[in-house]
Amino acid sequence: MKTIPIKADTASVLQLKIRLLGISPMVWRRVVVAEEMSLRDLHGVVQAVMGWDGIHLFEFNIQGARYTSPNLCGEPTSKMLSAFRFRKNAKFRYIYDMGAWWEHEVRVEDRFTAVVGKRYPMCIGGAGACPPEDCGGVHGYLARREEATGLDAYNDLDTLIDFIDRAVLKGDPSVLDDEDQRWRIEMAVERSGSRIPFLEAKFSRQAVNKGLRADEHRRLMHQQVM
Repeated sequence: MKTIPIKADTASVLQLKIRLLGISPMVWRRVVVAEEMSLRDLHGVVQAVMGWDGIHLFEFNIQGARYTSPNLCGEPTSKMLSAFRFRKNAKFRYIYDMGAWWEHEVRVEDRFTAVVGKRYPMCIGGAGACPPEDCGGVHGYLARREEATGLDAYNDLDTLIDFIDRAVLKGDPSVLDDEDQRWRIEMAVERSGSRIPFLEAKFSRQAVNKGLRADEHRRLMHQQVM
């Protein structure tokens, strides 16, 4: 389902709140989607608004049934959201990456008539940065996030500050003449760079909607999965 303007005043849309479980502070998104959207389409939307890369298998747990990627044993995801006749505050689960088991709670907050000319899907709120792919699930992510602000991280920061002070501010290039010192600086730079994704906390609704308008959710819906 492409991101296109609604042309009729009878189409229904659902307001959904998607929350990634097990992470604090909470990582969540609020989206409005056409009710005549398949679960496969919704998978692409969740990927796009949360910030995943669409490279792993997924499943929905809805009303006691499993709707899964074709590679898994479950019901097909061609079923439309409208077929479930969701009531307000109904909840279901979306799991991404069967190894890491990123579990999301999806709550149906409201159903209303689409606004003619508005484009759906559309993100209307959210908070928190998505964890990086392949970081070991909730426990791996939390461990890496804690390490990113721990003693080793501060020691690497001291190494880099000392280098900048001597080589850049004081103009002393001899700091790089020592091979061991140069190696310590290179390792500190590499480790510090790998910590950056675990320090991200911001969410940009503007960037997410820009991606939706460019049909990023369609690309992710058809992404090759592992």
